[in-house]
Amino acid sequence: MTLTPIRQTLITLLSDGQFHSGEQLGEQLGISRAAVSKHMAALKELGLDLFSLTGKGYRLAVPMALYDQATLQALAPMAPVHCFPVIGSTNQHLLDRVNELRSGESCLAECQTAGRGRRGKPWISPFGCQLILSMYWRLEQGMAAAMGLSLAVGVAVVEALESLGYQGVELKWPNDLYYQGRKLAGILVEMSGSAGASCHLVIGIGLNLAMPAREGEKIDQAWAELRHINPELVDRNQLAARMIVHLQRALHTFEQQGLASFVDEWNRLDHFAGRPVRLLMGDQEIRGIARGIDDRGALRLETGEGIKFYLGGELSLRRGD
Repeated sequence: MTLTPIRQTLITLLSDGQFHSGEQLGEQLGISRAAVSKHMAALKELGLDLFSLTGKGYRLAVPMALYDQATLQALAPMAPVHCFPVIGSTNQHLLDRVNELRSGESCLAECQTAGRGRRGKPWISPFGCQLILSMYWRLEQGMAAAMGLSLAVGVAVVEALESLGYQGVELKWPNDLYYQGRKLAGILVEMSGSAGASCHLVIGIGLNLAMPAREGEKIDQAWAELRHINPELVDRNQLAARMIVHLQRALHTFEQQGLASFVDEWNRLDHFAGRPVRLLMGDQEIRGIARGIDDRGALRLETGEGIKFYLGGELSLRRGD
């Protein structure tokens, strides 16, 4: 669904979290109250947490600070920042333009209509309820040097959140962020290139901020949001800019030093550290005690036969109790 100028203006008017009557909105936009009602229905389809009250009008459940490109660019000046109200996929937008981009260039959206996660699973992205961020990076050393990148990105995301006062976020191998045992965010790294040459990386981050209950019901696992950590959400422009800056720094460090410089911090943040886990490999299940990661990003699993090492791919880690 595209976001027409009228609908974009409606969102801006409603972003203060106050009631606005249908009559008032119609006068401001030069349309009828019936037309306002139709536009509101369309906005609900995008996932906006809107409700109406007879005699008072329409309002958002919580105020919403929309992304402002000028503000973001001033706070994260290293490379261009692109903002979209609605997009198919921020990752795909960058993947389609890799030959035109600078390392560190990023793309933000209020809403994705074709967002995807690991193994192609759909990513639920209601309007204004998540941080939806993708970043491009050209890795001169080639694809082989990208091993373990999602783990380094996870460390950067947690450190950005900690710098804003969000404590207690942990990492789940290989690419998820957890809070109190529930998924707070996911990371998707996609790449293209040929053997023996530099490669194009696109790093996608989806972080739950304040999800409407009806949208949360569509998610097939236990989930968390930043609002669970602190009900007073930080300004989304500050959050996005802080995330961009931390990610740019981490990618530069990763390019120079590889994963090794992130391993200790990742192990500090490991959600499953010292706990029984199950590792699913297709139809096979392996049980053991999680013992962090090694310098390659391989999962260290203590089994009855000693420490075993497992690298990414079609693997899924679950709690073992």
